Amino acid sequence: MAENMQNAIDDLQMKLAFQDDLLEQLNQVVTNQQQQITNLELALENMKVQVNTMQTSSQEGSQQHELPPHY
Repeated sequence: MAENMQNAIDDLQMKLAFQDDLLEQLNQVVTNQQQQITNLELALENMKVQVNTMQTSSQEGSQQHELPPHY
């Protein structure tokens, strides 16, 4: 009986150790994903600024090349 109890305790300790390790791995994955999300958000904001800048300069450029109204 005592041996069975010790085996059960050992099994529980092994499972707990495995779960602790798995939890730490999952935490690292979530942390990495959050960093990637943050980096992607920054890149998206930079791209929005670049597109807006390109559109503004394109509109200004097309206005400069328009023919005068008497043509």
